[in-house]
Amino acid sequence: MFRTLPSTVIVCLISLCCLPLYAQSEATEAAQQSAESWLALVDEGSYGESWDEAAAFFKAQVPKQKWEGMLNQVRAPLGKTQSRKLKDAKYTAALPNAPKGEYVVIRYDTSFVNAAATVETVTPMKQEDGSWRVSGYHILPAQ
Repeated sequence: MFRTLPSTVIVCLISLCCLPLYAQSEATEAAQQSAESWLALVDEGSYGESWDEAAAFFKAQVPKQKWEGMLNQVRAPLGKTQSRKLKDAKYTAALPNAPKGEYVVIRYDTSFVNAAATVETVTPMKQEDGSWRVSGYHILPAQ
């Protein structure tokens, strides 16, 4: 019995060290699912509904009509989404000019009918109720 004690202690210590990584992995997965659902709204042109589904912080920064106008001006001309591939997703507890909280910065390599190579950045934020909602969105030409 005592022979297995040191190995049991080591396994427990390794498990405790990995808990934060597991929590971040779970958060990243949940945030990515939220981002992809939200992007589906944007892809179908439901800009007002994408605002409705965004984080409270996002809504406080950008009025709904302004958001719809911005996407009509910037996103609509890109045309239909042809492909979207996850580039990376990074968990963070702090972002510049944003309240403290939990965020996942997700980047996608995206191709549109009228813009073959872009990078979309979607940043879900964990809400007080535990859900993840988009708090930021950017599209830039791929470099």
